[in-house]
Amino acid sequence: MLEIFGRLDILVNNAAINRDGLAMRMKQEDWDAVIRTNLTGAHLCIQQALPTMVRARAGRIINIASVVAQMGNAGQANYVAAKAGLIGLTKAIAMEISSRNVTVNAVAPGFIESPMTDVLADKVKEELKTRIPLGRMGTGRDVAAAIVFLASDESAYITGHVLDVNGGLYLA
Repeated sequence: MLEIFGRLDILVNNAAINRDGLAMRMKQEDWDAVIRTNLTGAHLCIQQALPTMVRARAGRIINIASVVAQMGNAGQANYVAAKAGLIGLTKAIAMEISSRNVTVNAVAPGFIESPMTDVLADKVKEELKTRIPLGRMGTGRDVAAAIVFLASDESAYITGHVLDVNGGLYLA
């Protein structure tokens, strides 16, 4: 793509899978797949993007974490660990490259209407909504607005930050 566009301004790491299960029964391959996709994948993308962004002395890296990275979630030790690791990666890389005018931030969505939450039973979704102060699940548009803000010039002085988009479910 660099050959076509000549530059790389924004990287959004949004790949994620889940392989839920209780920690004491979790298969090693389920642990590895989630860590590899959700954390290692983001690291590898960042490694590829950084030389171009650092050389240009400009860029935005936005990692998509999760509310569960901050509050935990039973049956998702691998997913929670990967997303919490992504927050740590965000902060570490922000410290490393901020002097090059490249910002690195994370968005931590709460429960969002998506294929990942579509599999939940209606009763579970309704119970979740009672725990969310705004009384609803989020939408892709809610998350997209946060990403657009962090990719914009208006966020030029924000780096190493986790922007929670969770309707008040978890107040860090």
